[in-house]
Amino acid sequence: MTFRSHMDAALAQARAAARRGEVPVGAVLVAPDGSEVARAGNRTRELDDPTAHAEILTIRAACRAAGSERLPGHALYVTLEPCPMCAAAIGFARIARLVYGAADPKSGGVAHGPRIFTHPQCHHRPEVIEGIAEAEAERLLRDFFARRR
Repeated sequence: MTFRSHMDAALAQARAAARRGEVPVGAVLVAPDGSEVARAGNRTRELDDPTAHAEILTIRAACRAAGSERLPGHALYVTLEPCPMCAAAIGFARIARLVYGAADPKSGGVAHGPRIFTHPQCHHRPEVIEGIAEAEAERLLRDFFARRR
């Protein structure tokens, strides 16, 4: 099997989020056949919804399209390590693979913080690949927050 990254599409969603004044995080969900099923960037401010993270919006759209609350065999590409809420949603959706760019030592929930997938209560643990397009994802975040200060 050949690994094909969809991180460029996630980065495009992150850039669009930044243009909207949102924290630049983007996500893309890919079906087992390699086709992109859903994509989104953060919209917490736009929607006045603290749960409107890129991952959650992408999972919601993909589940609606699939007619199911589960997405087995799918891969989620995210520009930033998911927070605990998003990591839990990834597990609940039974997503097979999580690929993310930048680590998030402050708010991450996969490799940092509560490390959601290591808990005994976690019923599904996706394969996790970290550091894909890490430098570009970090740059987007750093530039965004530098402009806000």
